[in-house]
Amino acid sequence: MKQKHLLVSKLSGQLLPKSEVCAVYCLLLTVLLNPIAAGAVDITQQLHRPSNHSAVGQSRDEADMLVRQGEQQQASGKSDKAIESWLQALDIYHFIGDLKAQGLVYDLIGKGYVQLGRLKEAEDPMRRRLAIARDTQDFQGQIFGLNNIGTLLLQKGEFTAAAETFTEAVTIASDVKKIEGQGLSLSNLGLATVRLGDYNKAIKLLETALIFRRRTPDAIAEANTLNNLGDAYLAAGNYQDTIGTYGSALRMAKVTRDHTNELRAIDGLVTAHRSVERYERAFNLLEQRLALATESENLGEKLKSFESYALLYEQLGNYPTARNFYERAIILARTLEDSKREVLLVDRLTQMLKLSKHR
Repeated sequence: MKQKHLLVSKLSGQLLPKSEVCAVYCLLLTVLLNPIAAGAVDITQQLHRPSNHSAVGQSRDEADMLVRQGEQQQASGKSDKAIESWLQALDIYHFIGDLKAQGLVYDLIGKGYVQLGRLKEAEDPMRRRLAIARDTQDFQGQIFGLNNIGTLLLQKGEFTAAAETFTEAVTIASDVKKIEGQGLSLSNLGLATVRLGDYNKAIKLLETALIFRRRTPDAIAEANTLNNLGDAYLAAGNYQDTIGTYGSALRMAKVTRDHTNELRAIDGLVTAHRSVERYERAFNLLEQRLALATESENLGEKLKSFESYALLYEQLGNYPTARNFYERAIILARTLEDSKREVLLVDRLTQMLKLSKHR
């Protein structure tokens, strides 16, 4: 691979539909949980250190420090500053010719852009990481790199391309007998197949993915696949299995305090219970959701909770209470400076008020 470094020059919500939210969750889990992208507590422990070249060693120490600095900035919610630190580290690793370190930092940069919601910019470092993994015959890196790219394609609505990417990951994972990679890749392929509308095939893929997930001690990964399977059952109109599967994901996520999968399972359960008019259960779940969002001081998830309440009250014809929740959600959207989401919520509120006047 020609290692001409171009990244520095190239790299220096509106309420999403359920399918896009799931894709984002999946993407975040893939990037955050896999041991290649960001699974290690301290990435510098994975970097090769030559022992007999002091100048290179000093440069590497500086780069390692920048990586740690970026991780601290990321942990404190300053992803933009973290990316700046990682880009500086990347320049040094490029200068000293350490491909492995470059690949690991490209993963971190991709993760940073994902958490900023800048998915288009995340694709370039992820593809560079994949290219390095291919050049170095790093099969595990290829598996996770393909999954990262596939989930980006899902988010962009390119479902066929995403499925092809995940299929390649499944093939590599099967060839090298990587159980974790097989579970992840089959799970993501199942989700892409749901988006393509082949629900029966998706269910079979996800049930197979669960077998691999359960062979590794990773409860978060298993809960993610259960949520994917819940999506497939929901899309197929199988509400009994939908509720049971999301319920399993919710219980597992609570035990591990995995808030991402916990919130996603609650959202799926609320949709399922609303569909079969089990409103009391839907309200109980929304109460849990709002409490979780409040406890974690997550304004974005609090906004989603208010909107879910608004939709449920609107469905029940309780327009005054629905209006109250829409207005609370709009205030939070303004606080978050999310103008697109604010416009969408205002439009929904306006449409509901017009409808209520004719009833």
